[in-house]
Amino acid sequence: MQRVVNVGWVGFAILTISGIAVPQGQPHSLEVSHKARSVQPGEVVVLEVRSSRLLVTVRATVFGSSIRFFPDSEAVWRGLVGIDLETRPDEYAVAVHATDSHDETVRTTYALSVESKDFPTRHLTVAPSFVDPPPDVLDRIQREAALQDGIFKASTDVRQWRGGFLRPVPGDASSSFGRRSVFNGQPRRPHSGTDFKAASGTAIRAPNVGTVVLANELYFSGNVVIIDHGWGLYSYFAHLSTIDVAKGDAVTQGQVVGKVGATGRVTGPHLHWTVRLNNARVDPVALMALFQLD
Repeated sequence: MQRVVNVGWVGFAILTISGIAVPQGQPHSLEVSHKARSVQPGEVVVLEVRSSRLLVTVRATVFGSSIRFFPDSEAVWRGLVGIDLETRPDEYAVAVHATDSHDETVRTTYALSVESKDFPTRHLTVAPSFVDPPPDVLDRIQREAALQDGIFKASTDVRQWRGGFLRPVPGDASSSFGRRSVFNGQPRRPHSGTDFKAASGTAIRAPNVGTVVLANELYFSGNVVIIDHGWGLYSYFAHLSTIDVAKGDAVTQGQVVGKVGATGRVTGPHLHWTVRLNNARVDPVALMALFQLD
């Protein structure tokens, strides 16, 4: 029979289990901590869970999403949390529950304090048809938006990514994540990805292992490749000149998936890289920094 223990509202708590025989000096405990560049909108947070006993499963819930954990070692389990770029500053409760090798479940709640962040605004001039699309393409735009929304809301059961994430092109980031865009004088949604400097024809390499779930031309984004890395983590590459993979292809880290271009709503050649984590819009640069924080 599974037994449940609640461990209070802090990142580290120890509780002796009432009515259950626990060896003296070995209380069941969970320790929760986090690592991140910062805890702000658009960031990726690594949650770490440690236990006084061997764990077999760890899950958490925050921002309305279920967070999966993997064992980094016998002592440490890690899970990734995405803070959407429009998350309001506040203290958010991360509900953690873990099951040990004795089929006993222990629970705790960890407080994650999200700080405010101001994003700049950029003014761009593009073809008028990309600001006020003609009526004959409106249905297409809606279909493509629904298709992408359905992809990002899914969370496949297999974690394909391993270790750190590669920079897909050699160039530096040229447009900051979250920047508010004004096209031809009309404000639009914030920039949900990061643009990287690259000449047309530059090879784009998969930042990690995954499966291609979309390889097609879209109205606003031009030629697009979306890679599912598993567990709700996606890479979205836009404005490609050519696509070198097809839907359903398994890709390895560093594999060429396409080449840089200037298709869709752009002002010149570059790579646009969007990352979605449990449907949260997060900065790809934060993802690349993940395992360099130790």
